[in-house]
Amino acid sequence: MDTCAGSLEYVTIMKKLTIAVVLAATTLAGCQTTDPYTRDSKTSSTATGAGIGALAGAVLGAAVSSKKDRGRGALTGALVGGAVGGGVGYYMDQQEALLRQELETTGVRVERVGKDSIRLIMPGNVTFATGADRLQPRFHRTLDSVTRVLTEFDRSLIEVAGYTDSVGSFESNQQLSERRAFSVADYMIGQGVRSARVSTHGYGERYPVAGNDVEAGRQQNRRVELSIRGQI
Repeated sequence: MDTCAGSLEYVTIMKKLTIAVVLAATTLAGCQTTDPYTRDSKTSSTATGAGIGALAGAVLGAAVSSKKDRGRGALTGALVGGAVGGGVGYYMDQQEALLRQELETTGVRVERVGKDSIRLIMPGNVTFATGADRLQPRFHRTLDSVTRVLTEFDRSLIEVAGYTDSVGSFESNQQLSERRAFSVADYMIGQGVRSARVSTHGYGERYPVAGNDVEAGRQQNRRVELSIRGQI
């Protein structure tokens, strides 16, 4: 008799847990977003984060509740966990949407990396002249657009990474990539991004994204990337 009652209670808890997970995920997120570059629909990071958070919260809520309150504990834990899990996803969804809107015609590529990170890829033909570490004047407007978004979403951390092609010595390319990353970071800080949020790295000719044997490939490798990581 006790075994049957225990099984029935377990089934009831699992039903409540499932309902809670679905409720948290659907309440906290508009489940589908559209990529303006590819026009493909995709599940938003908010929904993913909310679902994961809800599941974790439900399990924890059930575990720490008394035996008779496990169903209610699972439901409460799912809702709280969903809110936390969806928070950073929602924050980054909004930031990504605004960056895509601002940068759609600039030649800068916007990539979403997981739930809590965005990468901006800025090719060499719009950033620096060959062999130079001074920003091209026409790039200022693009960086101004990036800076406006970053100052609005001020809970994000930014890593600026510089890359070069393989022309020249490894040492000179390494130094050039570091100076280029610093130039981009310095400009953004001058436009209002807090310096504590920004770090810089130079990778020289390492990690090419195209072949260095043709100019088109070298131009792709001469790039600056901004990695924007959300935190709550």
